[in-house]
Amino acid sequence: MGEKVVAGGFDLSDRHRYRRKLHECLEGLERLLAEKRFDRPKNMMGLEIELNLAGADGLPRMVNAQVLERIASPDFQTELGMFNLEVNVLPHRLDGRVFDRLAEELSAGLHYAHRQAAEIDAGVVMIGILPTITRADLALANLSAVDRYSLLNEQILMMRGEDFRLDIEGVERLTWSTGSIVPEAACTSVQLHLQVTPARFSDVWNAAQAVTAVQIAVGANSPFLFGRELWRESRPPLFTQATDTRPPELQAQGVRPRTWFGERWVDSVYELFAENVRFFPALLPICDEEEPLRVLAEGGVPSLQELVLHNGTVYRWNRPVYGVADGMPHLRVENRVLPAGPTVADVVANAAFYYGLVRTLADEQRPVWTRLSFAEAEANFDAACRYGIDARIRWPRKGRSGGLVSVPAVRLVLDELLPMAAAGLDAWGIEPADRDLYLGIIEERCRRRANGATWQVDTYHRALAGGLDRDAALAATTRRYSELMHRGEPVHTWPVGLEEQEADATAAARR
Repeated sequence: MGEKVVAGGFDLSDRHRYRRKLHECLEGLERLLAEKRFDRPKNMMGLEIELNLAGADGLPRMVNAQVLERIASPDFQTELGMFNLEVNVLPHRLDGRVFDRLAEELSAGLHYAHRQAAEIDAGVVMIGILPTITRADLALANLSAVDRYSLLNEQILMMRGEDFRLDIEGVERLTWSTGSIVPEAACTSVQLHLQVTPARFSDVWNAAQAVTAVQIAVGANSPFLFGRELWRESRPPLFTQATDTRPPELQAQGVRPRTWFGERWVDSVYELFAENVRFFPALLPICDEEEPLRVLAEGGVPSLQELVLHNGTVYRWNRPVYGVADGMPHLRVENRVLPAGPTVADVVANAAFYYGLVRTLADEQRPVWTRLSFAEAEANFDAACRYGIDARIRWPRKGRSGGLVSVPAVRLVLDELLPMAAAGLDAWGIEPADRDLYLGIIEERCRRRANGATWQVDTYHRALAGGLDRDAALAATTRRYSELMHRGEPVHTWPVGLEEQEADATAAARR
């Protein structure tokens, strides 16, 4: 979806031609796979982080175009809402001190962006959902001024045929109807990319699906929306409902949502692209001039633009990605589960845990997905979103006896998954110092049962107990979060509650 999209309407012939091109792209992908044309393993990973812009008061600022003009770097791009940015990190080889290098690059880039934003009374906040976001902030007028976003909004709304209905019941309940997809902009995430060979793809994708629950459990950072305390990671239900092209009747028929966990383990990457084409109508039927089958017949490598564009409008939590670099096609698994933040150290720790764990699980002779049903994996994901670090996970029992056991997520991570992640990082060739530092952050979160979501909730309730009303408590929590985020110490070390000066200033303002 990062490609430029030209504004304009679509007619029936556009959709017919696009569908034909999609099937040609699928055939082209199938031929590339059969001819083993894909790039050799290079152990390459990549990282993207979506960000919020907020003022010194903790409230969102609709100034991404002005901030991007000041940043003047291709590493930073627009996102859906005017209060969003995205930063992209160049691909790195998974070896040596890669995680320290990532941390240095991210810290430098975010500090620079924060300084530029400060020139117009804004700042960068790395958080799953900004606690101070309101319904008024998610109006259509605050959609970023980019053609592809307005087109996407128009097409999703046309396909749905009525307002979107948000209904999320957690600690509290939130209901709201809206006539645009802008609420999706409240969700800011981290995307982790891993380049894989076709033969390796299904094992890595299946492993990534299996670990989504523990990723969320240890990394949850989105407990609030519109002043309501919902799930510990409220992004998934919000994103699902804010992009749902199905009216209630199609939901009742079992039509699949565009934000999708999936429904089965897979044996090849082709299955996922074929499912996308088979199940999901085109949202942006924009055809490229390339004829993929002719390019293949002439010995070239097609870009498969229609397939790539369509794939970008199906929001799998682990998405297959096709790309071409230096004239060679390659495949990636894009993990889209994690919320942004809280700090650079936490983001890099989440990445280290993911890459290490997926490597070990994909290498196992008796893979976890042969012992865990797909439905159980999805139920684990939902439980982790609801309860965060306090979730219980269904997981295959150790030993030959088989079966599943329900275990606290923190216990599963400490006893079984952290050692597997460490072994996976060793297999990647990660330096022990990097391995121990970043997996140590995950370990301490589990030992203390503390992550971004717990800190936000505990600090908010302490602010309420101190006499602040709901809105003031959320704003004070956001300001304190931003301060600690920019200091950079991992979230499990953050003191709960408002700093004394912050509490005094807020109490004085109330008087």
